[in-house]
Amino acid sequence: MDASQTIIDAATQAEIIQRLAEKLRAHYVYPDVAEQIGARLQQHLADGDYADPVDGEFLAFSLTQHLQEVNGDEHLWVRWHPEPLPEQEGLLRDNEEWMAQRRLRARLNSHGLHRVERLPGNVGYLDIRFFERPAWGGDTAVAAMQFLAHAHALIFDLRKCTGGYPGMVALISSYLFDDEPVHLNSLYWRDDDFTQQYWTLPYIPGKHLADMPAYVLISDVTFSGGEEFAYNLQTRKRATLVGETTGGGAHPGGSQRLHPHFEVFIPIGRTINPVTGSNWEGSGVSPDIPVAAEQALNVAYRLALESVIASLGEPPPGPLSAL
Repeated sequence: MDASQTIIDAATQAEIIQRLAEKLRAHYVYPDVAEQIGARLQQHLADGDYADPVDGEFLAFSLTQHLQEVNGDEHLWVRWHPEPLPEQEGLLRDNEEWMAQRRLRARLNSHGLHRVERLPGNVGYLDIRFFERPAWGGDTAVAAMQFLAHAHALIFDLRKCTGGYPGMVALISSYLFDDEPVHLNSLYWRDDDFTQQYWTLPYIPGKHLADMPAYVLISDVTFSGGEEFAYNLQTRKRATLVGETTGGGAHPGGSQRLHPHFEVFIPIGRTINPVTGSNWEGSGVSPDIPVAAEQALNVAYRLALESVIASLGEPPPGPLSAL
């Protein structure tokens, strides 16, 4: 039998449900919602929804569906692992083995920065799939932004960006403002009853690009950290958002060991934008120019080229095709 098809019996399922409800009550960012979710899980248990033995992947899928029934928080999920998880109380990020695996995965993924390119017309393009920790991928981000420093306009492609860390969001955003710090975002953490602020950096390696037109491509796949980047720039009127309304996940959190083979991600904080006093949880980030995701690059590129032409003023003699 394949490891992914390991069968979880009814008694073990009941134990997992109990443990899951306890973790939610202890850590979920909204204690009252945690009580509602816990009650919903217990109702599913009483209704016999966990009475039949099932494989691990199916149980993880079912639990995720049931966790999100109350308030639709897509940051709240359960994942099955064929190999045993490290024995770790609290957040798995405190486990060295777990973090070493994630650091390797981040490096193999180029820290979420998939492609940097100079498009014809001197338009810079950066495809970001994940905003990795700046302690891991900061050098990669700096190199990408330095490569783009002499463009006339920038396009950030977040259509496949599924999240990331606010520190990396702040690092890359710092290039788009001048050296006067700008308050981008705040995170309230339930466990510590503490609000953490994120600002642009007064010093960055390379040039500030505060006057360069910027366009951000978004889709219904764009989520979490990708949404933060787009929302921060939109509320500061620093970029034009092109594409589709995003997924709607604004609650940061962390992974915990629920069972030797089950990981649960629990949101333990909430985002507070300093301009709006709110966030995009549940509603998503709305584009300034709504278009289908597959058309977003073409639309943004045309706008970028128009901005480049406008910035050149009176055309010089001769063709512009060499730009």
